Amino acid sequence: MPDPGELLELTMGQIGGEGSCVARAPDGRVVFVRHTLPGERVRALVTSTTAKLVRADAVEILAASPDRVTPPCPSAGPDRCGGCDFAHVALAAQRDLKARRVGEQLRRLGRIEREVTVEAVPGDETGLGWRTRIRLHADGAGRLGYRRYRSHQVEAVTGCPVASAATLGTGVLDGHWDGFDEVEVVTGPGSDEAVIVATGPATAPVPDGVDAGLVIGGRTVRPPSAVHARVAGFTFRISPGVFWQVHAGAADLLLRAVLAAARPEAGESVVDLYAGAGLFAVPLAARVGPSGSVLAVERARDACADAVHNAKGMRQLRVRRASVTPNLVAHDIGAPSLIVLDPARPGVGPKTMAALAEHAAPAARIVYVSCDAASFARDARALLDAHWQLTSLRAFDIFPMTEHVELVARFDPAPA
Repeated sequence: MPDPGELLELTMGQIGGEGSCVARAPDGRVVFVRHTLPGERVRALVTSTTAKLVRADAVEILAASPDRVTPPCPSAGPDRCGGCDFAHVALAAQRDLKARRVGEQLRRLGRIEREVTVEAVPGDETGLGWRTRIRLHADGAGRLGYRRYRSHQVEAVTGCPVASAATLGTGVLDGHWDGFDEVEVVTGPGSDEAVIVATGPATAPVPDGVDAGLVIGGRTVRPPSAVHARVAGFTFRISPGVFWQVHAGAADLLLRAVLAAARPEAGESVVDLYAGAGLFAVPLAARVGPSGSVLAVERARDACADAVHNAKGMRQLRVRRASVTPNLVAHDIGAPSLIVLDPARPGVGPKTMAALAEHAAPAARIVYVSCDAASFARDARALLDAHWQLTSLRAFDIFPMTEHVELVARFDPAPA
């Protein structure tokens, strides 16, 4: 039985979770090895063990895959920054690995036989410089960085290849943040606006040379306190803490994909669940027009406030602050002809999905936007068991250098 600190010589199998590949320990247990590629022969350092599995980091590559590249970040690698799982993988191969992983999870968790092609964000040719917001942590010396994999230890950094130029241009990494715990930089995609949200005492000194709005401990110290994004002709206010897609091109890409799948028409009744700041609800309201209706449901107070602001002048759009539950679906959303879902990583849940299948209009369709293939596969199974059909599925690489992928699917009731 391998112990933490032990070295194992292993041959990598298929791609697994958390950016790892799967191998077998000498005692037969599954080993998840990070910083590897399928088919590689590596020497791996055991980092943790349980009764069922072993976790390890590849510390020496004995036989490399042709898809292996030198990471673009000096902080990538074993026991370093835990952010970019696939920094050692060529960009095209990253998308292939994600497609394989999605297909495997659909089969295993959803009993769905479906192959996908992971599409790049238009114009993203390098997989770098795409993050419009970064969340950093301060170490004991006030230096900012990212946490290491499965650790609270901070890997201090002086740059970040996946962060946008606007994010790094705030100067957030140039000074010491003594007294602060967490520092988040939020920028407006396509704009010069930036806000730094810092967690710590109000008396802590802010480094000189920081060029951004400042929100400390929930209080605006220096405006602006929000940023704006321009998407498909609409302007969206995004307040600190409100969810927004981090890839600079993701909001526009996903909105186009959702509209193409949903095909909203004038006069329709639409429900947008997990609506956030209104990325989908506002354009949907424009499509259905004054004779239609859009109900946007969101549980976060600040996101609801942003959605109301972003929908100004649209009487057909109503924002409701509430959690998405089977009871809400059964009693409070009516019988819409179009339902859009964009939940967080845990997904919607089988009970709520079953309620949606039951209470949607007979000719309704559901468009599901997911950032987690596993929870999507589980939720899709609930719809399929209720005699709905998966009629389209697309995958997008809006998280380059990581294992994550975004899905946009459409479901329709089975023909009578």
